[in-house]
Amino acid sequence: MNAPTDPPFSAARQREVLAALRAKLPPRCILSDAEDTRPYECDGLAAYRQLPMLVLLPEDEAQVAFILVTCRDLGVPIVPRGAGTGLSGGAMPIAAGVVLSTARLNRILSVDAHARTAVVQPGVRNLAISEAVAAHGLYYAPDPSSQIACSIGGNVAENAGGVHCLKYGLTVHNVLRVRMVGIDGVAVELGSAALDAPGFDLLAVFIGSEGMLGVVTEVTVKLVPKPRLARVVMASFDDVVKGGDAVAGVIAAGIIPAGLEMMDKTSSRMVEPFVKAGYDTEAEAILLCESDGIPEEVEEEIARISEVLQNAGASAIAVSRDEAERLRFWSGRKNAFPAAGRISPDYYCMDGTIPRKHLAKVLTGIAAMTLQYGLRCANVFHAGDGNLHPLILFDGNRAGEFERAELFGAAILALCVEVGGTITGEHGVGIEKIDSMCAQFSAAEIAAFIAVKRAFDGAFLLNPNKAIPTLNRCAEYGKMRVQNGRLPFANLPRF
Repeated sequence: MNAPTDPPFSAARQREVLAALRAKLPPRCILSDAEDTRPYECDGLAAYRQLPMLVLLPEDEAQVAFILVTCRDLGVPIVPRGAGTGLSGGAMPIAAGVVLSTARLNRILSVDAHARTAVVQPGVRNLAISEAVAAHGLYYAPDPSSQIACSIGGNVAENAGGVHCLKYGLTVHNVLRVRMVGIDGVAVELGSAALDAPGFDLLAVFIGSEGMLGVVTEVTVKLVPKPRLARVVMASFDDVVKGGDAVAGVIAAGIIPAGLEMMDKTSSRMVEPFVKAGYDTEAEAILLCESDGIPEEVEEEIARISEVLQNAGASAIAVSRDEAERLRFWSGRKNAFPAAGRISPDYYCMDGTIPRKHLAKVLTGIAAMTLQYGLRCANVFHAGDGNLHPLILFDGNRAGEFERAELFGAAILALCVEVGGTITGEHGVGIEKIDSMCAQFSAAEIAAFIAVKRAFDGAFLLNPNKAIPTLNRCAEYGKMRVQNGRLPFANLPRF
């Protein structure tokens, strides 16, 4: 599925670009046949697909720079891609463009156990970092559900989080330095090995920019000590509102758990037969709350958490007795997305963030929407920081169901904005939420986003038509005011 402004594929154009790239790239780094490029036609948002003109697999930074300069000179759009586990269409190709995969930049370059840092290339898997430093008693804290497969470069692009982000933070809180190559082929280092760097904080601007500003070639991550003990409280509730209120109660009590996750009945019922985590499938909501640290503080915090949950109306409370049971409790939450396939041919995973105090209101609103749109929804989310992941269940073989799922998703995001939240927490905007950007941000704000994009990529060739909508698009979407047939900021490019 192409955006309306995308140029079509041209065999002649492909030959021209191939000839230029082959000047310095070995054949093993270039995929041009349809059967070879097919695996790159989409990311985790498989409803939208497009074969790219070429797929490029650089093996070092010099090749990345060469690709960017060559494509800039020829006016070829470039879509950077990590492991392809993203869920917002951020890595969907362009018919007349190239996909630049960082999969072969997959080395852990160094580990400094004393400074608690590691320098890795973007193709290194998230979980591989923790595996590599385990002998030092350290690990990398951000742990998205796809951590077994997702790459650190993709995590940087989307500012990924995970079930432990409440206590340990998102990617932006766990990365000290990023080395990236811009569209001009120049390598730039953002941040530093120190706690701060001189000048503007461009590291925070770059993390979460979805491949629109440059291509990552190296990342310095923080490592944290592996806690001596971790235990999980699993609480059942006979009402989702009680569960939502319990989340607010834990935080209000001054407790910052290592993880605080919530699943509704639909989610627990689809997961339990798959992983046998021990979930109460009759409960309307299940809350998982983890404490970690030294044994004494864990025991004290577990007691406080249990008391708060009991007072909030928990119908049952269980505490993990050992590490195996702790991992089993988490296994259901970690496998919620794949388990959706047990009860539905297709699912559409949304991603929005709200203030914690509105959890109950939003969950009630989503329940009403299931009747309005005639589709089921399983709610799985990072309750502690208000990051929702509703799974809208549908059958793509039935006419109109995917379109209803899209409308359902947009309505959920609109509700998130209405209660003071935002349209994404960790999945990014990509193409999935680009219209919802128009609902959340004003013309002046979008103009500022475009200005940042222009400062890094004046040719608008890096991941074009993603994340930042054009002002024209917002006007067509009906979410931006047009006076006398004219848009404000008419001088801005309509990339």
